Amino acid sequence: MVPVKGFPPGTRYTPVPSPLLGPLLREIDDLAELKCTLRLIWLLSQKKGYPRYVALSELLADGVLVAGLEGAEEAVRRGVGKAVARGTVLSLPVTQDGVEGELLFLNTESDRRAMEALSRGELEVPGLSPKGKPPILPPASGSGQPNIFTLYEENIGLVTPLLAEELKEAEATYPWAWVQDAFKEAVSRNRRNWRYIQRILERWAAEGRSRDGEPGRHPEAIDRKEYLRRYGRGGGT
Repeated sequence: MVPVKGFPPGTRYTPVPSPLLGPLLREIDDLAELKCTLRLIWLLSQKKGYPRYVALSELLADGVLVAGLEGAEEAVRRGVGKAVARGTVLSLPVTQDGVEGELLFLNTESDRRAMEALSRGELEVPGLSPKGKPPILPPASGSGQPNIFTLYEENIGLVTPLLAEELKEAEATYPWAWVQDAFKEAVSRNRRNWRYIQRILERWAAEGRSRDGEPGRHPEAIDRKEYLRRYGRGGGT
């Protein structure tokens, strides 16, 4: 083992689902599964656009995995298979440019929806077509209601650890209808970044919000304490 000299200033961080560092970390006993899952998350974080997926062939040819796993191809296939069986990773068999392959998705709500849309032909990618019947995916746990993290992932990208706290605070501060409408406005103006959305919400809170969403002085333009009292999470306008 060659010791590292620490992480230099400016090191970038890759968001990882918390359960993977909690109960799942305790349960995963195959190093190949853990390495393949972590590498998949990193590769997905580098993807641009929608939908985001990683082809199995990318993992099989990935230099980090090839160097870090003995018997690389067999180990990668085993690790991915275990991750799919566990449910942390989703797999979609496809034909891409005439070649049979397999696309891998992280089992998040937004990636699950993208995979379902691809499998049904509702979302088209040039040169790519799903094989066989659409996969049957288990329903997501919980109420099924969207949250601010889902909105962010579907419209902007992966949530970073530094951004997570700001998103939580915004979700707790503003009416849910405002949060949804602010995301819609940002998308419609092709301003897909959190700072723009945050400024929309702050402006509505400070200046009030008319029924058409434009700022305007009216009874909704109230001081912060009164605003929080009247418009708790889940409230509306």
